[in-house]
Amino acid sequence: MAMQKFESLRDRLAKLTPVRPFGRVVGAESACLKVAGLNGYARIGDHLRLTRSDGVDVGGEVVQLAPDGLIMLPDNRLEGIAVGNKVFVEPDTGLAPCDAWIGRIIDPYGVPLDGKPMQPGAQVYALDAPPPPPAQRKKLGDRMDTGMVLFNTILPLARGQRIGIFAGSGVGKTSLLAHFARHMEAEVVVIALVGERGRELREFIDEALGPQGMQRSIVVAATSDRSALVRRRCPAAATAIAEYFRDQGRQVLLLTDSITRFAEAHREVATTSGELPALRGYPPSMSHSVMSLCERAGPGTQDQGDITAIYTVLVAGSDMDEPVADVLRGVLDGHVTMDRAIAERGRFPAVDILRSVSRSLPGCATDRQNDRIATARKYLGAFAEAETMVRAGLYADGSDLVLDQALVIHDRLDALAAQVETGGIDASFEKLERLLAEAEAYRGRSGRGSQQLVTPPGSQ
Repeated sequence: MAMQKFESLRDRLAKLTPVRPFGRVVGAESACLKVAGLNGYARIGDHLRLTRSDGVDVGGEVVQLAPDGLIMLPDNRLEGIAVGNKVFVEPDTGLAPCDAWIGRIIDPYGVPLDGKPMQPGAQVYALDAPPPPPAQRKKLGDRMDTGMVLFNTILPLARGQRIGIFAGSGVGKTSLLAHFARHMEAEVVVIALVGERGRELREFIDEALGPQGMQRSIVVAATSDRSALVRRRCPAAATAIAEYFRDQGRQVLLLTDSITRFAEAHREVATTSGELPALRGYPPSMSHSVMSLCERAGPGTQDQGDITAIYTVLVAGSDMDEPVADVLRGVLDGHVTMDRAIAERGRFPAVDILRSVSRSLPGCATDRQNDRIATARKYLGAFAEAETMVRAGLYADGSDLVLDQALVIHDRLDALAAQVETGGIDASFEKLERLLAEAEAYRGRSGRGSQQLVTPPGSQ
């Protein structure tokens, strides 16, 4: 640790220069500033910092270049900025993570939010780093214990897999992420909280995550009051930190809440810099930004670890065809759909199993496990198709053997999806196996089927 601190200090000293070029603010238009004097020094995407006349520093980013200057998008309001204010190019916009960051809360620039000093590591990681070479990446690894029966069985997650959790607001996606952070199999957990309400950050850390989750986690937070630049930077910063631990050969769990807010922040920055909206108000570059971010997660090369990533997606009105959701479904290795109706009847996590898919199947399960998963889906599907008729009391026992079997276990199968699992993947499958065996043993009340009405489940 002492050597790491020395190397970090030596690296920072090496970057110091006796001369720093600066420009000056020459105008303001809309939410942007025009800066002259930095041509040849600043590039698109570089971070800038200006000092107002009252001595307050304001950050920003280069979004346009012109022969007579550049356009800077500040990360704060323009009030107090005057023509002639000095503007400096920040020397580096990357992050230098290290093991000492575990258990800490930081902002997307690596500034600690928990009031404690933070020592940077020796190596800087870029926020826009390319993913590992596609031809050198490993395949998905073994399935992971998630601490929940549903994801240990019907919706498995494999090492290096990337999935999306699609849900409306208030359906329980953040609580599900917190469960994964506490219980899912991983060495390091990196959590990006994009655009969360400020009061919820402390609540998430203390209650949802708790000491158990924080002892192996790094939380990168950009609350809703931060500028679009900071919110857009948040998932990229969290991914850069995850890449550091992946390069150490560790298994990393990357949780991002939410990609929708990242896309909204990107939209705000892109339209301010002159890009025209196209996809329901989103600029064309949104798709590339989201896909580039997600591609950085996943399996590493043979000498690296893996980044297993879970992204939440806010879908207004359960519209799964809105642009952000549509892009993510195409790039991820599975999607989990949460339903408000399921949450309203009290089952959490409120996952709609039939509308959810894990693309790690069938490879991450044995033949027997795949058979059990298919059977469980068959019973859930049979009940979903006939639910209205069954709950109205119009279904006659014996009319459909598969539905008869589904009715025997449906309520318990639905409850099983909400159970926390402490015994591992095999224990979860044993519970599922017992339920399915009971259903398959049922052959109707008379052994051949009868026309007696079945009491709808839960109507007692």
